[in-house]
Amino acid sequence: MSHQAHSKSLSERYAQLCQSINAACLRHGRDPSAVCLLAVSKGHDHDAIEQLYALGQKRFAESYLNEALKKQQQLAALDIEWHYIGRIQSNKTVAIANDFSWVHSVDRLKIAQRLNQQRQDKLPPLNICIQININDEASKGGISADDSLSLAQQISLLPKLRLRGLMVLPQRTIDFGQQRQAFSRLRQLRDFINTKGLHLDTLSMGMSGDYEAAIAEQSTKLRIGSVLFGPRPDLSA
Repeated sequence: MSHQAHSKSLSERYAQLCQSINAACLRHGRDPSAVCLLAVSKGHDHDAIEQLYALGQKRFAESYLNEALKKQQQLAALDIEWHYIGRIQSNKTVAIANDFSWVHSVDRLKIAQRLNQQRQDKLPPLNICIQININDEASKGGISADDSLSLAQQISLLPKLRLRGLMVLPQRTIDFGQQRQAFSRLRQLRDFINTKGLHLDTLSMGMSGDYEAAIAEQSTKLRIGSVLFGPRPDLSA
């Protein structure tokens, strides 16, 4: 069986994933058009992105800036919406500010201020999600839920940014109930922030192993890599 999984073509995996997302939406009373698939293409070359683009996938997410910028150059002719989902070093913000439509991993004001200062005037506002460390894990980026309202209010004042929502990388578990619990906390946090006069419309949550639970808890952006592309190539080989 695992051999078959590896031998499936990218187009077959894409068709299966889209079918699976639609079925999950129907099971949980969601409108499939409200759930957007981001193809997480880190570790995969521009050929795979080109193939998916030809099949209708227009939104791609990258975690490593240099790798992303190289692919953006190679694929400049394509009308791709690029999302940055990796950790942000403050000395790398110029390219992130100008070469992406969305940044999902903002977790401190200093980074938001730099993105705002460095975003070119000719570009539309940069869509921002605040990364929340929902389990307060030391190994992960993200701001604590307790500090998120203050950060959201400050970011919402920056004119070249458009605060859209929250992003989470919860602890990995295969337990569906536990998966839903973490995503439910993010949804409730978004709803709480909106009671304070903000208008967040985005929940960036759900990856290859937990996207159905994310759909059940109102995710609007799924960040999916391995189920779609297959295992990442071993770059050390």
